[in-house]
Amino acid sequence: MSGGGYSGGGTPNMGGPTVEERKAQIATEPRGDFYYGRRYHVHKTRFWGFLRKPGQPWSSAKLVVFNEKMGKQPDRLSEMGPPDQRYGFDNNYEYRIKGYFTGEKVYEINSNQFLPEFMLTGYEQLDKDPGWLFSPRDHYDPSRITLTPRSY
Repeated sequence: MSGGGYSGGGTPNMGGPTVEERKAQIATEPRGDFYYGRRYHVHKTRFWGFLRKPGQPWSSAKLVVFNEKMGKQPDRLSEMGPPDQRYGFDNNYEYRIKGYFTGEKVYEINSNQFLPEFMLTGYEQLDKDPGWLFSPRDHYDPSRITLTPRSY
């Protein structure tokens, strides 16, 4: 999942700011010893979503699998509850994520990818509706991977 282009089809459906607004937002965001994370839920997968360093564009983000030994991910819930109280309810929410990359790769069987493992130690929800992730052309489909890092 690096560099790539648009991997899905469909009409853009994520809304959000203009490219200029997003660039300005990233340029002025707080810096620190944390990551900005965007939850990306695709049915049957077990990756968590994308992480990037403060001040870096989303095109630099990495799709990660959380190691939850030190902290549970925000949506660690049953997959059978009401829509707003089940695993994946927080798709596209933006978080401030604390922790570190372990240096290990984890095989995510349902997407057939080796992904970086991130040791989660804490998080803070920032935005429930931040809009598009990589491009205003983004199309989210909950049943297949349609979002990959790329420049505007």
